[in-house]
Amino acid sequence: MQRVLSTRHIWLLTVGGFYAFFIFGFLDNLKGPTLPVLLRDLQFSYSQGGTLLFGAYLGFMLATLLTGLVADSAGVKVVLLLAGAILTVGLAAFSQLSSFWLLVLAMVVIGLGLGSIEVGGNSLIVDLHQFSRGRYLNLLAVFHGVGAFVVPLYVSQLLAVGWSWRQIFQSTLGLAILLALIFLLARYPRALPSGPSLSLGTLFQAGFTWRMGWYYLLVTVYVAAEIGFAAWIVEYLQQTKGFSVGLSSLYLSLFFAAIMVGRLVGSFLVERVGYLPIMLAVTLAASVTLSAGIFGPPALTFCLPLTGLFFSIMFPTATAAVSALQAGNTSAILGVFFTFGGLGGALGPWVIGAAADLVGIQLAFALNIFFCLVTLATLLVIQRLVPARPGEPG
Repeated sequence: MQRVLSTRHIWLLTVGGFYAFFIFGFLDNLKGPTLPVLLRDLQFSYSQGGTLLFGAYLGFMLATLLTGLVADSAGVKVVLLLAGAILTVGLAAFSQLSSFWLLVLAMVVIGLGLGSIEVGGNSLIVDLHQFSRGRYLNLLAVFHGVGAFVVPLYVSQLLAVGWSWRQIFQSTLGLAILLALIFLLARYPRALPSGPSLSLGTLFQAGFTWRMGWYYLLVTVYVAAEIGFAAWIVEYLQQTKGFSVGLSSLYLSLFFAAIMVGRLVGSFLVERVGYLPIMLAVTLAASVTLSAGIFGPPALTFCLPLTGLFFSIMFPTATAAVSALQAGNTSAILGVFFTFGGLGGALGPWVIGAAADLVGIQLAFALNIFFCLVTLATLLVIQRLVPARPGEPG
């Protein structure tokens, strides 16, 4: 079924997508500020903490690989409805369990829900806003930033009044249930007239090219840096800088506030500057602020949350660059792209956690600088060896 939506309906659906990404940012970053308390409560090691985070992004990878196909065949509404239902189950289970491997499994389920939002929300915006995709995808990501900014403050306040990490996870169930209800009731065409029907041949031809290979590496190492940073900064600041729970959580919130502001400003710049040039500039800047914050004097610790300003536009801008290359099956190809992002999200926190048990949390946290440098090198390869075709942004 194909149907042209009214302007009012487009904006109502856009608001639904923004809400989905608010939940995405909130729940995706609930793990970081609750992780130190969980590790101490259950007497888990850093490596086990990293494995819990790995579970979330294993589920994320599975979801992005599969739900891109679902979005192209059954529709975006189904994907976002499933996301709310899956998150409800995963959050409820995680808040009740104590066994390490059952907690990992519950994290996999939560990751499935988050990955479904990633694909569904981005596909929704790509469908609804054919022009200025970079702008609207960055605006979508602003709401991820709002959720991510709020959650450390939310967690620190609840911990301060004696809530357990279990109660905090239970308190978020209403967000997931509301998401499911919104897209259960939403009217949305099964397929908008944005491209041909699902074709596996087209998917493999367009999704597994030399150019796309470099983009897959780009998103893997970048997401490893962003998620590795967000997952471990609270523990890093407490253990190496002597920060309190409240102050370390505030730094995480400031990081996400910087991401939110950066995406809002970036939404007006990416189309003008070009996708690749602006990603190169902000990756270089992020490498500098990370290095200063980790290895510089205590007075430069503020550079750590400032890194969010430069991380901010990377993921949505890379998504816009990839979607601009595709003529059809965009949701499925973006699903593959997000799967590699999930791979980075799984490996980054896990590698840092494993390294922390070997060399300490300070040197392990510095791996984020290495991830940024690999991101920078990959962007240079994309720019030099795989130039954009005439008419493509950046």
